Amino acid sequence: MADTKREIERKYEATDATRLPDLSRVAGVGRVEKRGVTELDAVYYDTADLRLAAGALTLRRRTGGADEGWHLKFPVATGIRDELHEPLADTLPPSFAALLRSRLRHAEPAPVVRLLTSRDLQHLTDADGTLLAEVSVDTVLAERLAGKATGTTATWTEIEVELADDGDPAFLDAVEKRLRKAGVRPSDAPSKLTRALAETAPAPKKRAKQKAEDPQTAGDHVLAYVREQIRTVVDLDPAVRRDLPDSVHKMRVATRRLRSAFKTYRRILDREVTDPIGAELKWLAGELGVDRDQEVLDERLATGIAALPTTLALGPVRGRLQVWSAARRTGSRRRIVDVLDGKRYLALLDTLDALSADPPLRPTASRTPAKALPRAVLKDYRKLARRMDHALEHPPGPERDTAMHEARKAAKRARYAADAAEPALGKPAKRFAKRVKAVQSLLGDHQDSVVAREALRTLAIQAHAAGETTFTWGLLYGHEEATADRRECELPEVWSRASDPVLRADLKH
Repeated sequence: MADTKREIERKYEATDATRLPDLSRVAGVGRVEKRGVTELDAVYYDTADLRLAAGALTLRRRTGGADEGWHLKFPVATGIRDELHEPLADTLPPSFAALLRSRLRHAEPAPVVRLLTSRDLQHLTDADGTLLAEVSVDTVLAERLAGKATGTTATWTEIEVELADDGDPAFLDAVEKRLRKAGVRPSDAPSKLTRALAETAPAPKKRAKQKAEDPQTAGDHVLAYVREQIRTVVDLDPAVRRDLPDSVHKMRVATRRLRSAFKTYRRILDREVTDPIGAELKWLAGELGVDRDQEVLDERLATGIAALPTTLALGPVRGRLQVWSAARRTGSRRRIVDVLDGKRYLALLDTLDALSADPPLRPTASRTPAKALPRAVLKDYRKLARRMDHALEHPPGPERDTAMHEARKAAKRARYAADAAEPALGKPAKRFAKRVKAVQSLLGDHQDSVVAREALRTLAIQAHAAGETTFTWGLLYGHEEATADRRECELPEVWSRASDPVLRADLKH
């Protein structure tokens, strides 16, 4: 596994004549240590169409400095990136190849830019000698290594301030204040690679500037939403492989939003094309959810146990829950990575790219959003209304539980439909989605209670067979039953607000 660090830094413009101000006067700094000049030689890799740069990813092989080797950087937020490091080698490390697979697909990364950097480094430490930040003045020579601009060079000088591990980001504000007083201004380029690509790019051909057009038709808006979900799936692939928190859940949601959009907007996108893709997305969501539902259930049951007074947690309840949970897990971490490495998944990504590039638009796609989008949203609403009526007419019991679960799925689809339409329809779609989301959340909590009760019953049976007391499992069962009863009592009012005719009328105006 590659070493990972969170890189928090800021860049500033400089010239050969720029001199750093006295940074010992920055609040908290006890000493400024000059570390000398280091020569760095970095080759940056990408595809011919610069897919990695388009996603703000950086892949380089660098010699010189304390951390020479391969580096792969993922954006986290402005000025914040996760940097992964592998030892120096002649070829791309397999771990990096895997993390880039969703973007590279069948392409091989090749050298695109070389940066020779002369780095004059200083350490800012506190009174105890603890590192606060590294400040470097970098003199850079960039050379284009691929394309029509091969051999083109550019030079510049910049100042880089990188926060120490576990440092307080507020310290960077204090350093910046001092730099600004000395006339040093922030750089417009987020990274050296971005600047190098821009300054060594081929001269643009003279032609009339084409302004990017905002979405106009119903098809434009639906495609914008679909493309956003496709990007989300691709962007989350490395996070899932790195096992980052909530990444599997977020990717699963994106696949569901895509499937929902294909179903809702089938009068805009040809279902003969989207139905097979939807089936593959359903497969992927299923693979991603192998252990996700178990994870949610474990958390719910563990929270229930933790909330009990110690006098009511009788027997080895925590240990039994752990054993039961472990037996139900499938080792899906390895399974998910295998899925992401498989041909079927990569073929799905290629298919989604093809759909994005050449969308199967139907005649309705050319209509105005105000006409086509409300119609699709309201169709999903009517399906939800039918399922809600069916659920509410049943007395409490298993049939009602099933009907409420089906209504929950319809509520989710209606909400996603409104989310997709919000950029075109504005506040009416946002209000509608918010009300329907409340219904979905309530029904979701009810369904989680149904699943939890079945699990608690199983745990009680196992405890009884092992000669343990079942008191605590029965108590938790009663708590979940009470939760379900409360949700059922709350449902009519929440549904009444979501089914307000004014909400639907506003969508059409």
